[in-house]
Amino acid sequence: MSRLSTHVLDTAHGCPAAGMTLRLLDINHAPLFTGVTDADGRCPGLPTLGPGRYALSFAVADYFREHGVDLPDPPFLGVVTIDFGIADDGGHYHVPLLVSPFSYSTYRGS
Repeated sequence: MSRLSTHVLDTAHGCPAAGMTLRLLDINHAPLFTGVTDADGRCPGLPTLGPGRYALSFAVADYFREHGVDLPDPPFLGVVTIDFGIADDGGHYHVPLLVSPFSYSTYRGS
């Protein structure tokens, strides 16, 4: 089993994205976990995972609207979904998200 973590940074405001809802999904996009980022933009309680394909789905538009950003309708980014794989190595998988209302970036962190 591998540990999973995430860290969401709001690049529009230069701070952690506290209060963003996210979901962990299986290969068929069925929900495995739902959580909300804490004050540091991290989500405690993500489960350990076996090898396979997964996705993290982040409610980006809801987050920015809740933080007073006037978004168009529909927003450019509503939900950002990152599909990723876990190999059979029992390691740690860190999936960060750097996001603004109009762009995002991710990578495999440590």
